[in-house]
Amino acid sequence: MADVATGVIFDVDGTLVDTTFIHTVCWADALGTAGQVVPMALIHHAIGMGSDELLDHLLPDRDRSSDETVITAHLALYRQYWGRLCAFDKAADLLRACAERGHKVVLASSASTDELAALKDALDADDVIDIATSSSDADSGKPHPDILTAALEQSGLEPGSAVFVGDSVWDAEAAAKANIAFVAVTCGGTPAGELRDAGALEVWRDPAELIERLDESVIAKLSRTGHGR
Repeated sequence: MADVATGVIFDVDGTLVDTTFIHTVCWADALGTAGQVVPMALIHHAIGMGSDELLDHLLPDRDRSSDETVITAHLALYRQYWGRLCAFDKAADLLRACAERGHKVVLASSASTDELAALKDALDADDVIDIATSSSDADSGKPHPDILTAALEQSGLEPGSAVFVGDSVWDAEAAAKANIAFVAVTCGGTPAGELRDAGALEVWRDPAELIERLDESVIAKLSRTGHGR
């Protein structure tokens, strides 16, 4: 059988870089500029969606005329944190471990191009990242599968020869729609039970635990002629 390229696709916010709660605060403040008060817990649970999808989820009956103002305000507030973003412990090591095993390393984020650049700076693993897609590569954000589809197309991977690592139920939903095996981490703040119920094949605490247990993960089942399912 001919060799089949294999890869590990990573969400970034809340999975590799500790930004979920920063986004929660920034969205709460941005929504406040439009007179919308939304409980932080609800906002947190929506982090991982694209901006349009997040607003639709939180405020389905809103006046959409202020959407662009809210999205712009969120970005302006979040930008203030860019020099202080921190990758989770062992996040870069996890990417390198996947690359050392012969897998393509792909980032698939709902972040804008500028946001993704800041996240990559915090991650400091450009030497092993083969492809990084952002919101500019997709018509719709997660939970739609567009960003994962773009990641597959740009990396030359087939769905059955890749594993997607993420931290939210929206990542799980996008993975299911793209027919990619999903592995979850809880460091973004979503409980393990919710992630399993959403379709995660396995759930780890964070990148450090995943790299420690990598040989037990479905990632270890990826092979040059097989897949991770």
